[in-house]
Amino acid sequence: MPRATRASRLSGLLASVVLLAVAAVGCGGSDSGSSASGAKGSDSSSAAGAFPVTLDHKYGSTTIKSEPRRIVTVGLTDQDAVLALGKVPVGTTEWLGGYRGAVGPWAEDKLGGAAAPTVLTDTGTGPQVEKIAALKPDLILAVYSGLTKAQYESLSKFAPVVAQPKAYNDYGVPWQQQTEEIGKALGKETEAKTLVSGVEDEFAAAKKANPAFAGATAVMATPYEGTFVYGSQDTRSRILSDLGFSLPKDLDKVIGDTFGANISKERFDLLDQDVDVWIVPDLTTAVTKLHSDKIYSDLNVVKQGREVFIQETGDYGNAVSLSTVLSLPYVLDRLVPQLAAAVDGKPATKVEQPAS
Repeated sequence: MPRATRASRLSGLLASVVLLAVAAVGCGGSDSGSSASGAKGSDSSSAAGAFPVTLDHKYGSTTIKSEPRRIVTVGLTDQDAVLALGKVPVGTTEWLGGYRGAVGPWAEDKLGGAAAPTVLTDTGTGPQVEKIAALKPDLILAVYSGLTKAQYESLSKFAPVVAQPKAYNDYGVPWQQQTEEIGKALGKETEAKTLVSGVEDEFAAAKKANPAFAGATAVMATPYEGTFVYGSQDTRSRILSDLGFSLPKDLDKVIGDTFGANISKERFDLLDQDVDVWIVPDLTTAVTKLHSDKIYSDLNVVKQGREVFIQETGDYGNAVSLSTVLSLPYVLDRLVPQLAAAVDGKPATKVEQPAS
């Protein structure tokens, strides 16, 4: 699958309904991957009396009887919460590419001295069931996922599976709930709440330092097969909401019950906000192509220089797409100054790219 945009990756995953065969599961496999261990400087042990614990999700509920030690993350961003809570998964699922163990630079130090997780792939046909079974997991996390019921049932044959919450769209769980659900599954509910509170404090500090964000409107988009706009239940849009911005009033009505959708030029009014944040393949030709569209270039958001551009394939763009308890502080350091420049009311102010 081309790595053109995060939207193309998720679209393929949401469309997948094919279940991989599990005939070889009973045969098991070698004990591949690292053994689960605590991250350097973290207490990897669970709270006393934390187990058994039962978690509700889209396909019912799952009971985890004892502290998990071999964790596989099927959810595309779940590894960050696991690492933040002091454990290293034995397997992770590839999404962004280019990172050892599918662990970004904002989370690398959490590996400590442990081996990097075995990286699994999902090309649109669902989790690699046989390879997951070979890792001998005692917990499979699919919180940030589009897991189907058939895939859930297949994976549940050899380990407890925590699927995506039923209260949100697939791939729509907020990072706060993702962290807290994984904290419960690992017997670290209190620690998870503390982590969430810490990052929320960073958002609150950014809002206080930038009062212009409150009441301003913003939208997150990407030039995927035209113009793809992220909805209110997408993790990327929630960054803007959590900073005090308001999303376009008709946004969810236009895109429907999903994380995002392509919009027609007749609905480019959704783009004429106080600031547009674009996740683009590159910062030159992609931007030029956007501005060559007469309808878009005639919008005030363009004329007044209120656009923020993020290159999707760099660490910054990857951190935005993940939007996890570990990647978000990395994002805020870079995005907040850009947003502040975009909404300062001075068209001459240039929105600078982060130094790194």
